[in-house]
Amino acid sequence: MNGILPWILFNAFVLLMLALDLGVFHKKDKPVTFKEALAWSGVWITLALIFNGWIYYSMGQQPALEYLTGYLIEKSLSVDNIFVFVLLFSFFKIPAKYQHRVLFWGVIGALIMRGIFIAAGTFLITKFHWIIYIFGVFLIYTGYKMFKEPIEKIHPEDNPLVRWFTKKGKATTELHGHDFFVTVDGKNLATPLFLCLLSIEFSDIIFAVDSIPAIFAITEDPFIVYTSNVFAILGLRSLYFALEGVIRRFPYLRYGLAIILVFIGLKMVLSEVFKIPIWASLIFIAIVLVASGLWNKIAKKSRLPHSK
Repeated sequence: MNGILPWILFNAFVLLMLALDLGVFHKKDKPVTFKEALAWSGVWITLALIFNGWIYYSMGQQPALEYLTGYLIEKSLSVDNIFVFVLLFSFFKIPAKYQHRVLFWGVIGALIMRGIFIAAGTFLITKFHWIIYIFGVFLIYTGYKMFKEPIEKIHPEDNPLVRWFTKKGKATTELHGHDFFVTVDGKNLATPLFLCLLSIEFSDIIFAVDSIPAIFAITEDPFIVYTSNVFAILGLRSLYFALEGVIRRFPYLRYGLAIILVFIGLKMVLSEVFKIPIWASLIFIAIVLVASGLWNKIAKKSRLPHSK
Protein backbone atom coordinates (compact mmCIF):
# COMPACT_ATOMS: atom_id res chain seq x y z
CA MET A 1 0.00 0.00 0.00
CA ASN A 2 1.56 3.26 -1.16
CA GLY A 3 1.28 6.47 0.84
CA ILE A 4 1.24 7.20 4.54
CA LEU A 5 -2.47 8.09 4.82
CA PRO A 6 -3.78 4.47 5.06
CA TRP A 7 -1.24 3.80 7.84
CA ILE A 8 -2.34 6.88 9.78
CA LEU A 9 -6.05 6.12 9.38
CA PHE A 10 -5.64 2.47 10.32
CA ASN A 11 -3.62 3.22 13.47
CA ALA A 12 -6.05 5.99 14.44
CA PHE A 13 -8.88 3.46 14.17
CA VAL A 14 -6.97 0.97 16.33
CA LEU A 15 -6.28 3.59 19.02
CA LEU A 16 -9.94 4.64 18.98
CA MET A 17 -11.12 1.05 19.46
CA LEU A 18 -8.64 0.47 22.28
CA ALA A 19 -9.73 3.69 24.01
CA LEU A 20 -13.38 2.62 23.78
CA ASP A 21 -12.46 -0.85 25.03
CA LEU A 22 -10.73 0.22 28.26
CA GLY A 23 -12.33 3.62 28.80
CA VAL A 24 -15.97 2.71 28.13
CA PHE A 25 -16.73 -1.02 27.88
CA HIS A 26 -14.24 -2.28 30.49
CA LYS A 27 -13.92 0.76 32.73
CA LYS A 28 -14.65 -1.25 35.87
CA ASP A 29 -12.65 -4.28 37.04
CA LYS A 30 -14.90 -7.29 36.57
CA PRO A 31 -14.57 -10.80 35.14
CA VAL A 32 -15.29 -11.09 31.42
CA THR A 33 -18.19 -13.48 30.94
CA PHE A 34 -18.24 -16.19 28.27
CA LYS A 35 -21.17 -14.46 26.53
CA GLU A 36 -19.37 -11.11 26.51
CA ALA A 37 -16.17 -12.72 25.21
CA LEU A 38 -18.07 -14.38 22.35
CA ALA A 39 -19.74 -11.08 21.47
CA TRP A 40 -16.40 -9.22 21.36
CA SER A 41 -14.80 -12.05 19.38
CA GLY A 42 -17.61 -11.64 16.86
CA VAL A 43 -17.02 -7.87 16.73
CA TRP A 44 -13.27 -8.21 16.05
CA ILE A 45 -13.73 -10.94 13.45
CA THR A 46 -16.43 -8.89 11.70
CA LEU A 47 -14.21 -5.79 11.65
CA ALA A 48 -11.32 -7.87 10.28
CA LEU A 49 -13.54 -9.20 7.48
CA ILE A 50 -14.93 -5.74 6.69
CA PHE A 51 -11.37 -4.49 6.39
CA ASN A 52 -10.64 -7.46 4.12
CA GLY A 53 -13.54 -6.30 1.93
CA TRP A 54 -12.02 -2.81 1.78
CA ILE A 55 -8.67 -4.29 0.69
CA TYR A 56 -10.46 -6.27 -2.04
CA TYR A 57 -12.27 -3.14 -3.24
CA SER A 58 -9.25 -0.79 -3.14
CA MET A 59 -6.29 -3.11 -3.84
CA GLY A 60 -7.69 -6.15 -5.64
CA GLN A 61 -8.29 -9.88 -5.21
CA GLN A 62 -4.67 -10.98 -4.64
CA PRO A 63 -3.94 -8.60 -1.72
CA ALA A 64 -7.32 -9.52 -0.20
CA LEU A 65 -6.42 -13.23 -0.32
CA GLU A 66 -3.00 -12.47 1.15
CA TYR A 67 -4.56 -10.50 4.01
CA LEU A 68 -7.12 -13.22 4.76
CA THR A 69 -4.47 -15.96 4.73
CA GLY A 70 -2.14 -13.91 6.93
CA TYR A 71 -4.98 -13.18 9.35
CA LEU A 72 -5.90 -16.86 9.56
CA ILE A 73 -2.27 -17.87 10.17
CA GLU A 74 -1.81 -15.31 12.96
CA LYS A 75 -5.18 -16.21 14.50
CA SER A 76 -4.23 -19.90 14.46
CA LEU A 77 -0.80 -19.36 15.98
CA SER A 78 -2.30 -17.13 18.69
CA VAL A 79 -3.84 -20.27 20.22
CA ASP A 80 -0.38 -20.91 21.67
CA ASN A 81 -0.59 -17.53 23.41
CA ILE A 82 -3.82 -18.60 25.09
CA PHE A 83 -2.13 -21.69 26.56
CA VAL A 84 0.54 -19.39 28.00
CA PHE A 85 -1.97 -16.85 29.34
CA VAL A 86 -3.75 -19.59 31.28
CA LEU A 87 -0.48 -20.74 32.84
CA LEU A 88 0.78 -17.24 33.67
CA PHE A 89 -2.45 -16.07 35.30
CA SER A 90 -2.44 -19.24 37.37
CA PHE A 91 1.23 -18.86 38.35
CA PHE A 92 0.89 -15.22 39.45
CA LYS A 93 -2.56 -15.85 40.99
CA ILE A 94 -4.24 -13.04 39.04
CA PRO A 95 -8.00 -12.84 39.78
CA ALA A 96 -10.37 -12.98 36.83
CA LYS A 97 -11.50 -9.37 37.34
CA TYR A 98 -7.97 -8.05 36.68
CA GLN A 99 -7.06 -10.30 33.76
CA HIS A 100 -8.58 -8.06 31.09
CA ARG A 101 -6.51 -5.11 32.33
CA VAL A 102 -3.30 -7.13 32.08
CA LEU A 103 -4.16 -8.40 28.59
CA PHE A 104 -5.16 -4.90 27.43
CA TRP A 105 -1.71 -3.47 28.19
CA GLY A 106 -0.16 -6.69 26.95
CA VAL A 107 -1.82 -6.09 23.58
CA ILE A 108 -0.50 -2.49 23.49
CA GLY A 109 3.03 -3.79 24.00
CA ALA A 110 2.49 -6.57 21.45
CA LEU A 111 1.33 -4.09 18.80
CA ILE A 112 4.43 -1.94 19.30
CA MET A 113 6.78 -4.94 19.18
CA ARG A 114 5.05 -6.44 16.14
CA GLY A 115 5.39 -3.12 14.34
CA ILE A 116 9.14 -3.10 15.05
CA PHE A 117 9.50 -6.76 14.00
CA ILE A 118 7.59 -6.20 10.76
CA ALA A 119 9.64 -3.11 9.89
CA ALA A 120 12.84 -5.06 10.54
CA GLY A 121 11.59 -8.06 8.53
CA THR A 122 10.60 -5.84 5.59
CA PHE A 123 14.01 -4.18 5.59
CA LEU A 124 15.88 -7.50 5.73
CA ILE A 125 13.84 -9.14 2.97
CA THR A 126 14.13 -6.04 0.74
CA LYS A 127 17.90 -5.73 1.20
CA PHE A 128 18.77 -9.43 1.59
CA HIS A 129 16.07 -11.48 -0.13
CA TRP A 130 17.96 -14.71 0.56
CA ILE A 131 17.07 -14.34 4.24
CA ILE A 132 13.62 -15.67 3.36
CA TYR A 133 15.21 -19.13 3.09
CA ILE A 134 16.58 -18.79 6.63
CA PHE A 135 13.08 -17.84 7.82
CA GLY A 136 11.73 -20.92 6.02
CA VAL A 137 14.24 -23.32 7.58
CA PHE A 138 13.56 -21.78 11.01
CA LEU A 139 9.79 -22.31 10.63
CA ILE A 140 10.30 -25.95 9.55
CA TYR A 141 12.49 -26.54 12.61
CA THR A 142 9.97 -24.80 14.90
CA GLY A 143 7.11 -26.89 13.51
CA TYR A 144 9.12 -30.09 13.91
CA LYS A 145 9.99 -29.19 17.50
CA MET A 146 6.36 -28.34 18.29
CA PHE A 147 5.19 -31.65 16.79
CA LYS A 148 7.81 -33.66 18.70
CA GLU A 149 7.32 -31.84 22.01
CA PRO A 150 3.77 -30.44 21.93
CA ILE A 151 3.58 -29.73 25.65
CA GLU A 152 5.49 -26.55 26.34
CA LYS A 153 6.70 -25.90 29.89
CA ILE A 154 6.47 -22.31 31.04
CA HIS A 155 8.70 -21.09 33.89
CA PRO A 156 7.87 -17.41 34.53
CA GLU A 157 10.30 -17.33 37.45
CA ASP A 158 13.14 -17.85 34.96
CA ASN A 159 12.25 -14.71 33.02
CA PRO A 160 15.32 -12.44 33.44
CA LEU A 161 13.18 -9.34 34.03
CA VAL A 162 11.02 -11.08 36.64
CA ARG A 163 14.18 -12.46 38.28
CA TRP A 164 15.70 -8.97 38.41
CA PHE A 165 12.64 -7.45 40.12
CA THR A 166 12.43 -10.23 42.71
CA LYS A 167 16.18 -10.45 43.47
CA LYS A 168 16.54 -6.69 43.84
CA GLY A 169 13.56 -6.57 46.20
CA LYS A 170 11.67 -4.34 43.80
CA ALA A 171 8.51 -6.47 43.76
CA THR A 172 5.79 -7.33 46.22
CA THR A 173 4.08 -10.70 46.44
CA GLU A 174 0.70 -9.12 47.22
CA LEU A 175 -1.83 -7.61 44.86
CA HIS A 176 -2.85 -3.99 45.40
CA GLY A 177 -6.05 -3.73 43.44
CA HIS A 178 -5.44 -3.24 39.71
CA ASP A 179 -2.24 -1.25 40.22
CA PHE A 180 0.96 -2.36 38.49
CA PHE A 181 3.11 -0.48 41.02
CA VAL A 182 2.64 0.41 44.69
CA THR A 183 4.59 2.52 47.19
CA VAL A 184 5.57 0.64 50.36
CA ASP A 185 7.79 2.32 52.99
CA GLY A 186 8.83 4.94 50.46
CA LYS A 187 9.79 2.34 47.82
CA ASN A 188 8.09 1.89 44.46
CA LEU A 189 7.46 -1.85 44.08
CA ALA A 190 6.09 -3.86 41.18
CA THR A 191 3.01 -5.93 41.96
CA PRO A 192 2.33 -9.48 40.65
CA LEU A 193 0.09 -7.80 38.07
CA PHE A 194 3.11 -6.06 36.52
CA LEU A 195 5.29 -9.18 36.71
CA CYS A 196 2.55 -11.11 34.91
CA LEU A 197 2.40 -8.36 32.25
CA LEU A 198 6.19 -8.57 31.81
CA SER A 199 5.97 -12.33 31.33
CA ILE A 200 3.18 -11.96 28.76
CA GLU A 201 5.20 -9.39 26.79
CA PHE A 202 8.28 -11.62 26.94
CA SER A 203 6.32 -14.62 25.67
CA ASP A 204 4.85 -12.54 22.82
CA ILE A 205 8.36 -11.73 21.60
CA ILE A 206 9.01 -15.48 21.35
CA PHE A 207 5.75 -16.08 19.48
CA ALA A 208 6.39 -13.14 17.14
CA VAL A 209 9.62 -14.81 16.02
CA ASP A 210 7.41 -17.60 14.58
CA SER A 211 4.39 -15.69 13.34
CA ILE A 212 6.05 -12.73 11.59
CA PRO A 213 8.20 -14.88 9.23
CA ALA A 214 5.14 -17.08 8.62
CA ILE A 215 3.15 -14.15 7.21
CA PHE A 216 6.10 -12.97 5.12
CA ALA A 217 5.79 -16.34 3.36
CA ILE A 218 2.36 -15.19 2.15
CA THR A 219 3.14 -11.57 1.27
CA GLU A 220 6.00 -9.09 1.51
CA ASP A 221 3.64 -6.10 1.53
CA PRO A 222 4.27 -4.53 4.99
CA PHE A 223 0.77 -2.99 5.11
CA ILE A 224 -0.89 -6.40 4.60
CA VAL A 225 1.47 -8.07 7.08
CA TYR A 226 0.91 -5.36 9.70
CA THR A 227 -2.88 -5.03 9.41
CA SER A 228 -3.53 -8.79 9.42
CA ASN A 229 -1.28 -9.11 12.49
CA VAL A 230 -2.95 -6.25 14.31
CA PHE A 231 -6.51 -7.51 13.74
CA ALA A 232 -5.54 -10.99 14.94
CA ILE A 233 -3.89 -9.56 18.08
CA LEU A 234 -6.80 -7.21 18.83
CA GLY A 235 -9.15 -10.20 18.94
CA LEU A 236 -6.78 -12.25 21.10
CA ARG A 237 -8.12 -11.00 24.45
CA SER A 238 -11.75 -11.89 23.74
CA LEU A 239 -10.61 -15.20 22.24
CA TYR A 240 -8.76 -15.98 25.48
CA PHE A 241 -11.83 -15.33 27.65
CA ALA A 242 -13.98 -17.40 25.29
CA LEU A 243 -11.58 -20.37 25.24
CA GLU A 244 -9.81 -20.29 28.63
CA GLY A 245 -12.13 -22.91 30.10
CA VAL A 246 -11.85 -25.39 27.22
CA ILE A 247 -8.39 -24.78 25.71
CA ARG A 248 -6.84 -27.63 27.71
CA ARG A 249 -9.32 -30.03 26.08
CA PHE A 250 -7.71 -29.47 22.66
CA PRO A 251 -4.15 -30.76 23.06
CA TYR A 252 -4.00 -32.02 19.46
CA LEU A 253 -4.61 -28.54 18.07
CA ARG A 254 -0.89 -27.81 18.48
CA TYR A 255 -0.08 -30.68 16.10
CA GLY A 256 -2.15 -28.86 13.49
CA LEU A 257 -0.24 -25.63 14.18
CA ALA A 258 3.04 -27.56 13.80
CA ILE A 259 1.95 -28.86 10.39
CA ILE A 260 1.00 -25.32 9.32
CA LEU A 261 4.43 -23.97 10.35
CA VAL A 262 6.23 -26.74 8.42
CA PHE A 263 4.04 -26.09 5.36
CA ILE A 264 4.75 -22.35 5.45
CA GLY A 265 8.47 -23.01 5.94
CA LEU A 266 8.54 -25.29 2.89
CA LYS A 267 6.61 -22.66 0.93
CA MET A 268 9.37 -20.14 1.70
CA VAL A 269 12.26 -22.51 0.98
CA LEU A 270 10.75 -23.64 -2.35
CA SER A 271 9.53 -20.17 -3.39
CA GLU A 272 11.95 -19.93 -6.33
CA VAL A 273 11.29 -23.50 -7.51
CA PHE A 274 7.55 -23.89 -7.07
CA LYS A 275 5.12 -21.15 -6.05
CA ILE A 276 2.08 -22.35 -4.13
CA PRO A 277 -0.93 -20.12 -4.94
CA ILE A 278 -2.34 -18.08 -2.05
CA TRP A 279 -5.78 -19.67 -2.42
CA ALA A 280 -4.21 -23.14 -2.11
CA SER A 281 -2.37 -22.06 1.07
CA LEU A 282 -5.60 -20.67 2.52
CA ILE A 283 -7.52 -23.91 1.81
CA PHE A 284 -4.71 -26.08 3.22
CA ILE A 285 -4.51 -24.08 6.46
CA ALA A 286 -8.30 -24.19 6.92
CA ILE A 287 -8.38 -27.97 6.32
CA VAL A 288 -5.55 -28.59 8.84
CA LEU A 289 -7.31 -26.50 11.52
CA VAL A 290 -10.63 -28.28 11.02
CA ALA A 291 -8.93 -31.69 10.95
CA SER A 292 -6.98 -31.03 14.17
CA GLY A 293 -10.22 -29.95 15.88
CA LEU A 294 -11.96 -33.15 14.73
CA TRP A 295 -8.93 -35.15 15.87
CA ASN A 296 -9.50 -33.84 19.40
CA LYS A 297 -13.14 -34.98 19.31
CA ILE A 298 -12.30 -38.44 17.97
CA ALA A 299 -9.48 -38.93 20.50
CA LYS A 300 -11.76 -37.81 23.33
CA LYS A 301 -14.48 -40.30 22.32
CA SER A 302 -11.96 -43.15 22.05
CA ARG A 303 -10.86 -42.51 25.64
CA LEU A 304 -14.41 -42.73 27.01
CA PRO A 305 -15.28 -46.03 28.75
CA HIS A 306 -17.52 -48.22 26.59
CA SER A 307 -20.96 -48.80 28.02
CA LYS A 308 -22.16 -52.37 28.32
